Amino acid sequence: MSDRQKTRARPTRRHAFAPSYGAILEEGVRRRSVLKGFLAAIGAAALSPALGTAHAEAAGSSLTFPELKRVRDTADHWPEGYERQILARWGDALFADSPEFDIATLDGKAAERQFGYNNDFTQFLPLPWGEKSSDHGLMVVSHEYATPFLMFPGLTDENYREKLTDNQIRAIMAALGVSIFEVKKTDGKWAIVKDGKYNRRVHMSTEIGISGPAAGDDRLKTKADPTGTVVFGTISNCNGGITPWGTMLSGEEGAMDVFSGDYKKLPNQELVERQGWDEDENDIYSVSRIEPRFKFEEEPNEWMRFDWVVEIDPFDPSAKPVKRTSLGRMTHEGAQCCVAPDGRVVVFMGDDDDFEYIYRFVTRDPWNPNDRAANKDLLDHGTLDVAKFESDGTMRWIPLIAGEGPLSAEAGFKSQADVVLATRAAADLVGATPMDAPEGFIPHLGTGKLYVAMTENEDRLPKVEGGDEKEMVNIANPRGPNPHGHLLELAAPGGPEKPDYAADSFKWDVFILCGDPAKAEDQAMFHPATTSAGWFTDPDNLAVDPVGRLWVTTDGPPPEGIADSVYVMDTEGPGRALPKLFYIAPVGSEACSPTFTPDGSSVFLSVQHPGELRMADNEDATSMEDAGTNWPDFKSGMPARPSLVVLSRINNDVVGS
Repeated sequence: MSDRQKTRARPTRRHAFAPSYGAILEEGVRRRSVLKGFLAAIGAAALSPALGTAHAEAAGSSLTFPELKRVRDTADHWPEGYERQILARWGDALFADSPEFDIATLDGKAAERQFGYNNDFTQFLPLPWGEKSSDHGLMVVSHEYATPFLMFPGLTDENYREKLTDNQIRAIMAALGVSIFEVKKTDGKWAIVKDGKYNRRVHMSTEIGISGPAAGDDRLKTKADPTGTVVFGTISNCNGGITPWGTMLSGEEGAMDVFSGDYKKLPNQELVERQGWDEDENDIYSVSRIEPRFKFEEEPNEWMRFDWVVEIDPFDPSAKPVKRTSLGRMTHEGAQCCVAPDGRVVVFMGDDDDFEYIYRFVTRDPWNPNDRAANKDLLDHGTLDVAKFESDGTMRWIPLIAGEGPLSAEAGFKSQADVVLATRAAADLVGATPMDAPEGFIPHLGTGKLYVAMTENEDRLPKVEGGDEKEMVNIANPRGPNPHGHLLELAAPGGPEKPDYAADSFKWDVFILCGDPAKAEDQAMFHPATTSAGWFTDPDNLAVDPVGRLWVTTDGPPPEGIADSVYVMDTEGPGRALPKLFYIAPVGSEACSPTFTPDGSSVFLSVQHPGELRMADNEDATSMEDAGTNWPDFKSGMPARPSLVVLSRINNDVVGS
């Protein structure tokens, strides 16, 4: 999610900082394992006046690329020894018959044949499926949201809703969703294969099935779909994941913003509020002007048909996408998959909002690695769990099952459909731990651990007597307020050889507390040898490269000299939690979702929402012109257009080495 979106959706309340991290954790967690072994690993030599600015290699990091210096400008930056290509930009052709990008004539039909806007989730899938090709594959890219006043000339942040034309609204609807297209590397250069047989666009008008416990429920039935099993479109496609059988799981995040009208006329208005309805952030694309189903009064059930996980088969363009309601309804950041020792598939999810929760879904049945089609409906049956963190370093998974514990019929949970339609309310009742905007979730298959990013929460309160328990600091979210975010490390039982991701209890620890280590008030916690360029704030997407290093992208750090960037670090050994700055996005952009070729020679990154921080830096700006920047020249590439970039080692070694 963009920082601009989060800032506008969440009013900021600043409070005095909580007691020190150690004091907060005096209940029982004194592990701080991010520090374990640091002093022994870096030795007495590191305990010198140079501590904190030492080179990562000297401290034992496996990373040898020359770390970047912090800059903040309209260009992007990458280390020596790498080449950077812009592989795709908003409006670029994905098919042989795609029209030339022309902002003056852009409409829905044209946009359905072009690369979409504000790309977030990014995944390289080798071709053919099941092989390890590093020069031929599919790119699967989600398009989260649009910024109309940055897309079309003559619009401002204040007037675009009224001034958007019908053609422009249709273009926005088509520019969201998912792009799937073939790419190939020839003579060292990557290019889109425009006649690729898998090339496909999924958007706000695509026919999509509804499956799982909520399918056919009366609350999902509409005039256009009296069965409650078919919906047109997917919205707010943020991050996601890939199943073991090669389908994409796309998390819908923040679909409420697209709807309009008086929600208080609905029978379930409390659920509308709990889902994140914001009076000031509604109908953000004016879609209800041309699609009445997005008005509460016209179609009171349509809003419940979004904010799900959508399964899309990139290897079968004819396959209808499906919203898997078993995985619950929330503002899904992503959906990362693991396999338990017994073959069951486990999907980990974060609900990306302040004080929301971490979830997982465990399939009832094991997956079939020998028959891809046999896994078609695997995600329709299983158990949805929510996380509760304990002070003894354990994390329990609490099942969300209708009729069990507090989820009684008297509480409104007569069926599992009730649970998945009101997932947040169910998690409230069972006492889950409220988190600081959980976003990126990634398994490290080499160690059996998982990493999850808490991006930030400036509304988190210090621990005070009589305060609201949900809003005060807790064992897993120890700073109030938390403007910088943090990373948690989860460990499934069974160790690296046989991690049981379906187990009822995990171990957990704080991996990094983000912020500036030079500022005591930030209470940051990194490896002591972290340089002045290596620390970061607001972690968002996470990835693990082919040799096991953790990659972290940021979303919306404070503007004082820091642009959104990509950092790389070891998770084990002497370089554990020692980040190095690898890539810097153009000011106003956010780098998202690193994904790698199997040999690690190339990394793909999405670069979304250029221009936003250029306006945010000028609080009075309502348009690009007000911000002192001419309306973008779309022929120039970045930073004018959201882009997909690829960085490759010149000598073809593993990226990040």
